[in-house]
Amino acid sequence: MRLFLNGELRQSDSASAMVHNVYDQIAHLSTAVTLHPVDLRATGTPSGVGFAMTPQIFLKAGDVVGAEIDHVGFIENTVIAEPVEQ
Repeated sequence: MRLFLNGELRQSDSASAMVHNVYDQIAHLSTAVTLHPVDLRATGTPSGVGFAMTPQIFLKAGDVVGAEIDHVGFIENTVIAEPVEQ
């Protein structure tokens, strides 16, 4: 699993390094809610998060975030500014 920020590799790790494997997470979640094939499951994050860096780095409008998982695919999104309510 890899995460890119503006084309720069920021995080890279394997699912095998997770504290709880994906199968156990799905089994546990399914005891509380009905899971569907299109559901997203947030499983945490490997090292390299901007909050833990010095200086800290936060996403801003215009940043491009890409996520890649071997044998699954790649997705990329551009961060947009949240509309200001009046």
